[in-house]
Amino acid sequence: MKALMIIQASITDLEKFKAYSAKAPGVVQQFGGKYVCIRTESEQLEGESDSRKIVVSEWPSMDAARKFWHSHEYQEIKKLRKDAATINVYIVEKN
Repeated sequence: MKALMIIQASITDLEKFKAYSAKAPGVVQQFGGKYVCIRTESEQLEGESDSRKIVVSEWPSMDAARKFWHSHEYQEIKKLRKDAATINVYIVEKN
């Protein structure tokens, strides 16, 4: 079953984050993922105010998303966003 990775991010250092965002798409693709949505703006319909950026990627499976997340390749790129953003990451099965 396919999976979605959902990321909510508050970027605190845009210049530093740009280095990360330039390299991440290649590794996402390498591990079978594809971006579904990268939004800097969204419309909130309910709940507490949340202005974080949202990124959604689709994966062949939960296992594929985990392999990407824990891969050596991604761990190296992830270092580029250290102290540049506060991020929450979820993976869910896609119905």
